[in-house]
Amino acid sequence: MMDVTVALVALVLAAPVMLIVALLIWVTDGGPAIFSHTRVGFNGKRFACYKFRTMVANSQQVLADYLANNPEAAKEWEQNWKFKNDPRITFLGRILRKSSLDELPQLINVLRGEMSCVGPRPVVPDELQRYGACAAEYLQARPGLTGLWQVTGRDAVDYASRVSIDSRYIRNWSVWADVVILVRTIFAVMKFDQAS
Repeated sequence: MMDVTVALVALVLAAPVMLIVALLIWVTDGGPAIFSHTRVGFNGKRFACYKFRTMVANSQQVLADYLANNPEAAKEWEQNWKFKNDPRITFLGRILRKSSLDELPQLINVLRGEMSCVGPRPVVPDELQRYGACAAEYLQARPGLTGLWQVTGRDAVDYASRVSIDSRYIRNWSVWADVVILVRTIFAVMKFDQAS
């Protein structure tokens, strides 16, 4: 009930911003504004997670070339599944990521019951193996549009810490904790230096 209510209100309020973002992506880079990627949800069910597209259209090829030609980048990718300076991200994409506006389409995932407003980070299937013994805990919750990790440091923490934070959230879940995280998210997204 709380997820649907929050998501509906947020979607109505964010609709003008979402329309502007979609138009900017289309004008500056062409192609589709919305990108979907397979993520693992509650009980291991996979779903298409929506985001505004922040990367170049041929991002997979750019990634393959970058990893093949940069051993240090390949090592960074292996450790974190992301880069500090990702060559695939467009100029507008960097702004969207810093402001977390790229995640607004996930409100649709919340309305569809695939995600919650608050929960662990939505991960890709290959990423779940890195959760080790914590994978079972991860599968007991719906991934969140925001979560404890996002308000505890965002990209300033390493991967193992992200897993630990997600597990701690699931073990100690409460409605009150979710409300606190939602409020803290407002301040967290203002810290552009801690976003990817």
